[in-house]
Amino acid sequence: MVTRSQLYHDGTLVLDDLPVSDVPAHLADPASVLWLDLHRPGAAELTMLDREFGIHELALEDAAQRGQRPKLDRCRTHEFLSAYAVTVSPDGAQLTYSEIAVFLTGQAMITVRKDDGLDIEDVVARWDESPDLAGHGVGFLVHGLLGHLVDGHFVAVQQLDDSIEELEGLLFAAGRREIEAVQRGSSHCANRSSGCAEFVLPMREVVNGLRRPGLHLITDPLVPYYQDVYDHVLRATEWTESLRDPAASVMETNLSVQANSMNLIMKKVTSWAAIIAVPTAITGYCGQNLPYPGFGRESGFITSAAVIVLLPALLYLTFKHKDWL
Repeated sequence: MVTRSQLYHDGTLVLDDLPVSDVPAHLADPASVLWLDLHRPGAAELTMLDREFGIHELALEDAAQRGQRPKLDRCRTHEFLSAYAVTVSPDGAQLTYSEIAVFLTGQAMITVRKDDGLDIEDVVARWDESPDLAGHGVGFLVHGLLGHLVDGHFVAVQQLDDSIEELEGLLFAAGRREIEAVQRGSSHCANRSSGCAEFVLPMREVVNGLRRPGLHLITDPLVPYYQDVYDHVLRATEWTESLRDPAASVMETNLSVQANSMNLIMKKVTSWAAIIAVPTAITGYCGQNLPYPGFGRESGFITSAAVIVLLPALLYLTFKHKDWL
């Protein structure tokens, strides 16, 4: 259904919540620019788009289906833009995304939201904060939407980077909880980095496509603003690409640390087994019904006890010197 709408005339906001039935009359005025927001539209709303705006059926089909890749398609009467709002939980364990489809005509921008994940009120607030740019038509509306999406990508990537840095700080912690946290977190961050890249990296081509001169969407005064958005996109994409190696490195380093820890444990267990083997061998051998030097005398007992104490002590000192214990 149509949840929000705004009508601009000569760069001034003149109407909120415009009735759909009044759209054709207002679009007949070249000075009018319209924004329509459709939230989980049904067949009737999509048919209205086809009737009132001449939206291509394939673009309507893409807007109705989930899982479209971020892209910009150019049709005869309009452009179709698909993008995602992305958020990452503070610990990097959860990636949330919200798909949005956008139709761009000479006088209108129609947003199609497929869920509740996109904060459309923030987009509206961005438009309200820049009334001096409202006179630049649809390009002004698209700039506010892109600014919201790209800033969200930047925050999500930063959240992932902070999570990876936190895991790197826990890598060499000896506590069991820290080890388990690194094991869970490294796997989550690697998966979230890959998932985030699917939504962030294609935006470079999307924004670059909007800046094409032949599109006639961006007026000269808007060029610096779109360049600023493009710079943010480049920073977000480069940062996203740079996170792939650290996320994988944390996993590999964690495995190496665990392997080294296991080797150390085995070394200690083997050393203690060697120490314990000496008194075990002596008492086991001397416990046989066979005479031995000092057998049946106190001196023999003292000698046996001294060997049991001294040889393990010597082994202990030797292993300690070699850092095996």
